[in-house]
Amino acid sequence: MNARLVLLLAFPALALAAEPPVPQFRAVTLDDKIQIGYGLAIADVDGDKAPDVLLADKKQFVWYRNPGKDKAGDPAAWTKHILAENLTVKDNVCIAAQDIDGDGKAEIAVGAEWNPGDTEKSGAVFHLQPPADRTQPWTPIKFPNVEPTTHRMRWIKLGDERKWGLVVVPLHGRGNKNGEGAPVNILLYHPPAGDAGWTSELLNASLHMTHNFTRLPLLAASGRPLTDNALLFAGREGFAAVALNGGAWVPATPQVPTGMAGGIGEIRVGTFVNGRQFIATVEPMHGNSLAVYVPGKDGKGSITPLVRHLLTDQLVEGHALACGNLLGGLPNLSASEQIVVGWRGKIGVAGSSTGLAVWSPLDARGEKWRETVIDPDGMACEDLMLADLDGDGRLDIVAAGRATKNVKIYFNQTPLSSPRTINSGLER
Repeated sequence: MNARLVLLLAFPALALAAEPPVPQFRAVTLDDKIQIGYGLAIADVDGDKAPDVLLADKKQFVWYRNPGKDKAGDPAAWTKHILAENLTVKDNVCIAAQDIDGDGKAEIAVGAEWNPGDTEKSGAVFHLQPPADRTQPWTPIKFPNVEPTTHRMRWIKLGDERKWGLVVVPLHGRGNKNGEGAPVNILLYHPPAGDAGWTSELLNASLHMTHNFTRLPLLAASGRPLTDNALLFAGREGFAAVALNGGAWVPATPQVPTGMAGGIGEIRVGTFVNGRQFIATVEPMHGNSLAVYVPGKDGKGSITPLVRHLLTDQLVEGHALACGNLLGGLPNLSASEQIVVGWRGKIGVAGSSTGLAVWSPLDARGEKWRETVIDPDGMACEDLMLADLDGDGRLDIVAAGRATKNVKIYFNQTPLSSPRTINSGLER
């Protein structure tokens, strides 16, 4: 059974009163001595109901404890703790954190032994077992069998029950050379049940190089929701998707939208003010282009193939992407979600452009956008996340810089026209 990849279009257009406000941020440096900053995660590590910042650095996995709403804006109040270090000979590369057992404290998985040139023996995945005092080092439990070139991972909720799995996405297929040969085996790992250890199942093997992935709601041909558990992968061939339907993972046909060249590196899904969805991408891998894809429609209202809009081709090593409502409020377009993109510059090239930018939609069709550049020379962005870290109802940006060797929080200072509760977007 094949599922059609369909973006939700169920909500009517709303009257739009004004352009969204220009986003404003206050930058706070958490750490200016990291080595690379491969990956970030946001989760409550210690159960104090405040989201903490986690980092996969070159040889260490660390977390920065959120001091709480009143002190979140003070960088000195954030304390750094080592989760684990020197787990493998090669570098660390990714981290995933999520409360999967309902105790209010995050479980953590990490990826290491990063060597993209070795498509046979590289790659390692660990589950970190916490001590009673979570500020102390955690015990690594290595998965016995993994695919080479472990690169990205994410916890996902499975079905209606509170069950979670860990999706691990390698960069290359086993034995793959320059993106040719065996496809990438994307695996879902299930936590131990009883005396059994971690088990895995194959989710997808249609792409020959992958770089990132995200969640995506899917519709069946009838228009009814298939599931809330769908994943959209980005790779050399374009998009590939799977959905959990009736207890089985259903593949969707990969799409190669018109205008895309060289594949996709980063991918996220956002929503316009009218409920219409869009896909945001950085193209190609480590690429220079930021694009959005929206579903077209024929004269009778039927869905047609995705339409690509190029927002910019001036990124230098685009490497981080997120979608979320940073602006808030009604009745203007600030109720749409914005795109946050980060680029790291040419590594080792002095004066190469680095930075972050927020792209705000100015219509509900994805045809007009406004760019707001943030910290153009102070953040060589390797990864970024969105979360409300100071409890003020606005999403903040957390970014890790490779060449700048820093972790920063960009606290959202944008005036809200109509304050409301904002979804943190941590699973995006």
